[in-house]
Amino acid sequence: MQLKELSNATGTSPASIKFYLREGLLPPGQSVHATRASYSTEHVKRLELIRALRQIVGLNLDQIRSIVTLADDGVPHLALLAQVQRVVLNLEPAVGDVERTAAADAVVRMRGWPDVRSDARDALDRHVAAMQHVGIDLPLELLDRYSGAVDAIAGLDLELTAAGDDVNDIILTAAVGMHMHSQLMLKLLAVAQASHAIRTLEAP
Repeated sequence: MQLKELSNATGTSPASIKFYLREGLLPPGQSVHATRASYSTEHVKRLELIRALRQIVGLNLDQIRSIVTLADDGVPHLALLAQVQRVVLNLEPAVGDVERTAAADAVVRMRGWPDVRSDARDALDRHVAAMQHVGIDLPLELLDRYSGAVDAIAGLDLELTAAGDDVNDIILTAAVGMHMHSQLMLKLLAVAQASHAIRTLEAP
């Protein structure tokens, strides 16, 4: 399909398509002659991905570029998913070594998770340290129950994300799912907390 057809198929203006091409967010089309290129369903999928990442997840163009560049470079899916998680969940890369916490170590052992360095593990250690710094206790029973619940949810999320081989579909499912599921968990938690409070305070 030509540029106009790609624009009509995706609802993306020709100017935006040309911008994405210049910025490297969209792979170049197949050259037909000096001033014309042909585009495929892969370009349709990429434009749909860019729109979803911008409008649903709220990523900026630099964040989107950091993800799709890895996809276009053909990195393993595990590395690609790690970058999606890093960007969508705003996991700041650590500067230097992050000190391990006994609580996070305990969670990893209890759940049988691989004990490997990652932005997610570093973020957990920093958060646990911050909680302990302000005097919030983290007993093993609490960590066991919390980590058991999220472990089950994470397994469901990965089943949805791992389906298929198309990187655009993988990114779309992972990023949108990660964003929306995280928000769903927070909303469910808020309703559960409110419900427990209502039952407790209204009990005779």
